[in-house]
Amino acid sequence: ADLYASSRTEGAIYRITPAGLISTFAEGMGIATGIAFDRDGNLFVGDRSGTIFKVGPYGSRNTGEVFVFATLEPSVAAYHLAFRDDGILLVTAPSTSSNQPLYAIAPNGDTRVFYSGLGRPQGLALDKVGNIYVAASLHGRRGIVRITPDASNGELFIAGNDLVGLCFLDDGCAALASGTTLFHVDLNIQGRPL
Repeated sequence: ADLYASSRTEGAIYRITPAGLISTFAEGMGIATGIAFDRDGNLFVGDRSGTIFKVGPYGSRNTGEVFVFATLEPSVAAYHLAFRDDGILLVTAPSTSSNQPLYAIAPNGDTRVFYSGLGRPQGLALDKVGNIYVAASLHGRRGIVRITPDASNGELFIAGNDLVGLCFLDDGCAALASGTTLFHVDLNIQGRPL
């Protein structure tokens, strides 16, 4: 499978083949940050201006064509993205505030606050049953926050002052990222299949 990477400095998405060949998949997206694919192969890209772009799937008629999918308020940086099974796009937008939301964007682009009260929310991932894990602060404590699928409860799941991102691996483990280090942790959690 190909790897897709965003470039903040160039506002572009690059496609990297298993053989290491790099090509430009899409460009013209401001300060491109977080990326996520939906079940139809469309690529969604967050921009630091609060815009979420939608890019047509590889091999389609509109491959690499960029559309504005949704816009958060201009002061919000749409940064990290992940899809739920029902097609809702979850978005974190870190800033210096200690009371920030996790946004939910419906397939038609309607945006709402899904969960509030996070400090500098960044990377996020979902498990197989729909729990959401966010690198953030909750009640002044930093780490990985677990939020129930209905957003009724959030708890600090893993403490870690420098954690900024995570992903679940196929073996029940997770990769946790700080600004300088990747950690491999056995959590016995099955991640949401992409």
